[in-house]
Amino acid sequence: FALSFFGLFEIGLPAGFANKMDSKSGLGNVGGIFFMASTLAIVSFSCTGPILGTLLVGVAEQGAWPLTVGAAGFGLALGLPFGLFALFPHWLQSLPRSGGWMTDVKVVLGFLELALAIKFLSNADLVEQWGILKREVFLASWILIGGLTTLYLLGKLKVGSESSPIKFGWTRISFIILFASFTFYLIPGLTKSKWAELTLISGFPPPLTYSVYGDKQANKTVFKPLHNEYEKALSLAKEQNKPVLIDFTGWACVNCRRMEEKVWTDPRVDSLLRNAFVVVSLYVDEKVKLPLAERQSVLLPDSTKKVLETVGDKWASFQIQNFGATSQPQYVILNAQEKLLNRPKFYTPDPNEFLDWLHCGLEAYQLKK
Repeated sequence: FALSFFGLFEIGLPAGFANKMDSKSGLGNVGGIFFMASTLAIVSFSCTGPILGTLLVGVAEQGAWPLTVGAAGFGLALGLPFGLFALFPHWLQSLPRSGGWMTDVKVVLGFLELALAIKFLSNADLVEQWGILKREVFLASWILIGGLTTLYLLGKLKVGSESSPIKFGWTRISFIILFASFTFYLIPGLTKSKWAELTLISGFPPPLTYSVYGDKQANKTVFKPLHNEYEKALSLAKEQNKPVLIDFTGWACVNCRRMEEKVWTDPRVDSLLRNAFVVVSLYVDEKVKLPLAERQSVLLPDSTKKVLETVGDKWASFQIQNFGATSQPQYVILNAQEKLLNRPKFYTPDPNEFLDWLHCGLEAYQLKK
């Protein structure tokens, strides 16, 4: 899709479809309007196809809402101009003519498509634990893309076969400043300094522990819970006389990373997690295969059967059956006897609210001891 935006080739439907539809658009009834709209959809496919294709890729990881919102946005964007120009015909005289600015928009969108492609590949890399796109590699690729976009807008980089004189208006200058600033903001993320956290985009890059430097530096500052060891968490809770905090999470979960990097790092929250709870993270997208003895078919609340083959299947089924939820992150506080102590909590970007919830769970634990 990005290469298509760069002008190397064009993704489109056969011209015969467009010609056939256009020949029918002259009908003087509702059918004519239908074929006129169909012609518009077919002709514009080469522009909208790459973006809609990216939205379709996101459905597998983020659900149907991004596609729904994206498709609704496209429908509104395509339909609204026709309605407005029908109401105010004189606006047509002020429309900018197609030309170099349209090429610039396509090329910038192409660079953004590349950045999104790296994000999707990073999600797959995290889930499969390939170790290809570590945090610094991911950031370096985004820095490169941001730098190339800035150079293109400055006229220092040519992309595709089309070229036109560069006009430095306020719009172009604003985008140059935006991309250049974002690129420079990412650079400290390549280091092992205290500025490497990049809190403004927390959740999008891989976590600090997934680093080319190893996790030695992260171990000093980042709280690390038990990893998929639920039975061990219950045992430790009984030994240490503490409640269990279950963190239903996922490798590709952006909001989970935001919670870990923005909320869990709050000194008050961090202190409670380290000292007052036994915390276990259960990854619902973990691809490690279960032992043959643990692979079984379970009945879900909606009366459908699911075969548990991976560790992720086990914890996803556990979450649905016991807490009636399929979204992450979800946080649950139990005692060592697996009794629920307060209402489960979902994504909570406010550290104070999350802290109050933790205190509520601790108070309930003390009352039921």
